[in-house]
Amino acid sequence: MIQLKETPRPRQKLATRVLHSASGVDPRTGASSIPLYQASTFHHASLENPPEYDYTRSGNPTRQALEDTIAELEGGVRGFAFSSGMAAISCAFMLLSKGDHVICSEDVYGGTYRLLTAILGRMGIETTFVDTTDLDRLEAARQPNTRAVFLETPSNPTLKITDIAAVAEWARKQGLLTMLDNTFMTPCLQRPLELGIDIVLHSATKFLGGHSDVLAGLAVVGNEKLGQELKYLQNALGGVLGVQDSWLLMRGMKTLLARMEFAERSARTLADWLTRQSSVTRVYYPGLPEHPGRAIHERQSQGYGAIVSFDVGSGERARQVLDRVSVPLVAVSLGAVESILSYPAMMSHAAMPREVRLQRGIGDGLLRYSVGLEAVEDLIADLEQALDAG
Repeated sequence: MIQLKETPRPRQKLATRVLHSASGVDPRTGASSIPLYQASTFHHASLENPPEYDYTRSGNPTRQALEDTIAELEGGVRGFAFSSGMAAISCAFMLLSKGDHVICSEDVYGGTYRLLTAILGRMGIETTFVDTTDLDRLEAARQPNTRAVFLETPSNPTLKITDIAAVAEWARKQGLLTMLDNTFMTPCLQRPLELGIDIVLHSATKFLGGHSDVLAGLAVVGNEKLGQELKYLQNALGGVLGVQDSWLLMRGMKTLLARMEFAERSARTLADWLTRQSSVTRVYYPGLPEHPGRAIHERQSQGYGAIVSFDVGSGERARQVLDRVSVPLVAVSLGAVESILSYPAMMSHAAMPREVRLQRGIGDGLLRYSVGLEAVEDLIADLEQALDAG
């Protein structure tokens, strides 16, 4: 009998995969939406042959569909869903042990800074914060007990750009674990595993969820050994994402690419407009011609993202702008369908001492604008009157 070879299917574009991945059609029923398996435990028909799922902390079909989806989108081997972005980051750092040393991007998210300094520090894990855009400084920060490198690129909130492939290659030669927070870019615009990073992390509360209605974190690993280790920790620590939130997150991710494309177009327009305002002292956006690291960013990413930071010179001026805007939410968080204007000094980076913030370029006049899906003309008009009021 002649055996016909299967014709390999061409790899589908991300826009297709985000809709037709594990979060698409339910394989059990054909339903167009993965069901919510609202169960904490599962019946064992046979003790000798236990079921695939036995207890929802260890695994749940709804959460598994989400985890398989993010692994597919990031190009990883396994995905993991957590109760928040910080839960995902915390779990990843539990791969380390007392006496280990971490090298971390210096202008990292305030919650990550707090975890590394106030919590892991007292557990005997040391951290050196360094400008990872400078490979010489990164290499100089390595110590005999260094075990991991943690990156943000673009960084939060000054959008510094680190050469992912160069850091990953150096770290691999040194035998170091690499972790990267990909919240700002999402797998639509940047896939760090393909550049050599070991673990990619997300605050899925942000762009992946996209609707300011779910708190979630995700992690993706690039090899099965790491996957087994992280699975063990996820189950042991128990900070898993609930079933309802898993379903909400999958629902939000189906429109991820369309939302990112629209928001990025508006962000480019807003950033360009801000550069022409006399009351704005500096604009941070990777798509601007003068942005440091733009060439590196374009080499490793497929877009510039929807976050624009800008400095109005002082804390007093920043407060005036925050008081007068009416279109964006003035709030913690980012990455939603509605625009969100944040004040890092008192929000995302409140855990960072003022002198440390200032050393890292996070001044009292800095504002972070997460561009949503409103008409960009309305965003500009609203911000114009807020800036002119000062």
